[in-house]
Amino acid sequence: MALRRTQFIARTVLVKDGNVDGAISVLNRILSSEGVFAHFRRRRYYEKPWQTRRRVNIEICKAIYNEDMTNKISFTMRKNREDAWPGC
Repeated sequence: MALRRTQFIARTVLVKDGNVDGAISVLNRILSSEGVFAHFRRRRYYEKPWQTRRRVNIEICKAIYNEDMTNKISFTMRKNREDAWPGC
């Protein structure tokens, strides 16, 4: 039962010179980068099981693609090669 409770994760943003709007924008940026807003948007309405499976599969495919592209880019951009374009 304890797992179903809402978890509280503390975030602290300093307000400098009374600039509350700037602090709110920093907090919003932090929360959006961590996926908190997307999580609450998803939980706003019931998500059918097939939609959940589809979303999870798409996220897995995106993660695999991004990892693959990162590896390809890092391989292309490496600098410890004698000939940058072998065979050309």
